[in-house]
Amino acid sequence: MTGTTTEGTGARVLFVTGTNTDVGKTVATAAVASAALHSGRKVAVLKPGQTGVAPGEPGDAAEVARLAGELTIRELVRYPEPLAPDTAARRAGMPYLSPAEVVAEVAELAATHDLVLVEGAGGLLVRYDDEGRTLADQARAVLDAGLPAEVLLIASAGLGTLNIVSLTAEALSRRGLPLAGVLIGSWPTAPGLAERCNLADLPRSAGAPLLGALPERAGTAEDFAALALDSLAPGLGGHWDAEHFARAHRAE
Repeated sequence: MTGTTTEGTGARVLFVTGTNTDVGKTVATAAVASAALHSGRKVAVLKPGQTGVAPGEPGDAAEVARLAGELTIRELVRYPEPLAPDTAARRAGMPYLSPAEVVAEVAELAATHDLVLVEGAGGLLVRYDDEGRTLADQARAVLDAGLPAEVLLIASAGLGTLNIVSLTAEALSRRGLPLAGVLIGSWPTAPGLAERCNLADLPRSAGAPLLGALPERAGTAEDFAALALDSLAPGLGGHWDAEHFARAHRAE
């Protein structure tokens, strides 16, 4: 798997965010983790803020482990209501999550793993505290601590996605955060004109490569490991080819 490595450890740190909720971030995180495990790498998944899950219930990190296999999972805070982390914390009377806590956990995991995946809640600029700090601030804090990090953007395939991808890419650029690329979280079995055209338009909107397309309902696949390798580009450890995929789904 190619990409930026954490200086002195050889680890890669990828912050996984989405253009919105329900775009397939957790399954995408699992696919990237699975491909890395397949190549013999040690993988850790960190979910800084989990919302909408009661104590004792499996969260997103546990779902990644179920799909991908044996890896390290960590969760820093858990709020019971399915809301933005800052709102969920405030309503529950619980402490907010600080970027410093994320930095400390990422540093610890990067020291003993080859790949650290940090899955955000919702989109890049969803708030985690009353000061308005976001996943972008967490990633920036990791970079400022001397731990190189990249962002992987999970996007939907259809109408409306290009604007959000462009806005997210612009927000990342303004903060000096490298965008590794875009991954389609759910490619439909019967793609329409918009989906087919977006195969060319998504990387242009992002200013970064298209790194794969996971089929819809990928999380129910019988052989998730094989599906991950087939759906991810070499930059994420798979053998998916963007040009071949675009030709197969060429817009007439």
